[in-house]
Amino acid sequence: MKKYILLFITASLLLPSVPAKAELLNISEKTLDNGMRVVVIPNHKAPIAKHMVWYKVGASDEVLGKGGSAHLLEHLMFRGTSKVKGQEFNRIMEENGADSNAFTSQDFTVYHQFVDISRLELAMFLEADRMQNLKIDNKSFETERQIVYQERKQVVESNPLYRFNEEMQRAFWQQHPYSRPITGTEDEILSLTIDDVKAIYGRYYAPDNAILVIAGDIEPEKAFALADKYYGKIPAKGFVNNKKITEDSVKTSISLRMEMPQADIARFVRRYKAPAYNGGKDRIYAWMVLSKYLGEGETSQLYNRLVADKHDATAVSTSYNYTSTGGGSFVISAVPAQGKTAEYVREQIDIALAEAVKGITPAKIEKVKKQLLSGLVYIRDNPNDAAQIAGMLAAIGMSDEEIENYADKIKRITADDVRKIAQELLLSPATDGIVQPKGGKK
Repeated sequence: MKKYILLFITASLLLPSVPAKAELLNISEKTLDNGMRVVVIPNHKAPIAKHMVWYKVGASDEVLGKGGSAHLLEHLMFRGTSKVKGQEFNRIMEENGADSNAFTSQDFTVYHQFVDISRLELAMFLEADRMQNLKIDNKSFETERQIVYQERKQVVESNPLYRFNEEMQRAFWQQHPYSRPITGTEDEILSLTIDDVKAIYGRYYAPDNAILVIAGDIEPEKAFALADKYYGKIPAKGFVNNKKITEDSVKTSISLRMEMPQADIARFVRRYKAPAYNGGKDRIYAWMVLSKYLGEGETSQLYNRLVADKHDATAVSTSYNYTSTGGGSFVISAVPAQGKTAEYVREQIDIALAEAVKGITPAKIEKVKKQLLSGLVYIRDNPNDAAQIAGMLAAIGMSDEEIENYADKIKRITADDVRKIAQELLLSPATDGIVQPKGGKK
């Protein structure tokens, strides 16, 4: 069974926009009597459906020292219930042509199936069953814990960037829960007990702490009826994890350098603290525009200067993550060109940033906004993408109205708005990281 971890989704991927007054996804929404939020996105172009359940629990909710327990529980959710024994869940999904998977992030754990519309009820039955009837025995626990341990060990040993990214996370977030790896460390995984994962399941896996998303060939009223049929009778637990983690108070710049024999080429990464949605709802739109302006795509300012014009880098990009409940981040990444050092590229990025901020004009910002506004025209046609976007935005607290109408807020962003936060960015402390082949050019 293929597993993956959602680390973050950049602003340009998650929220490109559509023309003002247009509905982004044509969402219908209802809350069941037990508190489960149901989001439906009709799409009748093909007889298919995406079914997702988003639980408001992730690695940042784990007890200190119990790292990896949320991710391990994700694995154990495929190990059977009192009704569907052992690994029958996987067999049933495969026999019915479903693409079934799951992922764990810092804030959420998500289970999803892409199915023929005739198999949607089957997916709903199976998902609702394991929401309330999961059976975790010692044998399954030991098996999955060993699988998770081996997966982490293999990834860390085979991918030098994985270790570098973890060290960057620690340096950037310091004592914040986000500083800890989603998988847990090797020692933490081996120290986990069956009671650790049962505690997460018992507290957080409940309809009133979950969001159900259905996108595809179904009308909202029918989807609501099915949701009530399969999920509506599951008792609420009276706990909704609307956490707001206090952002780390560290406000100093940090530099990290790693030399790794397995690294193929040098890389430079810089991270800034930035507002997340739940800490600055109206501020995120100007940050989206800034990220697009600076480093998203081959028409961006940093790309034009560092890659196209000066050939100092072979790649450069920016990303803005506002979908974390405990604080956002703004990231600049670059790969030095042959003969250029990461330190040199860092210097050139500083120069390019200053010039880009100085060069902000209303005409340039309008062009960037048009690029953002054209990026999601066809997203409603893809149930996979539509469900992913709607689920993530609903999970961080956006109402259906906010999801549908945020384009107007992007259209209202001015060059002065972007210039203000860009100048703020230039004065902000940052975490700089360099990874290069061992013995490489410094």
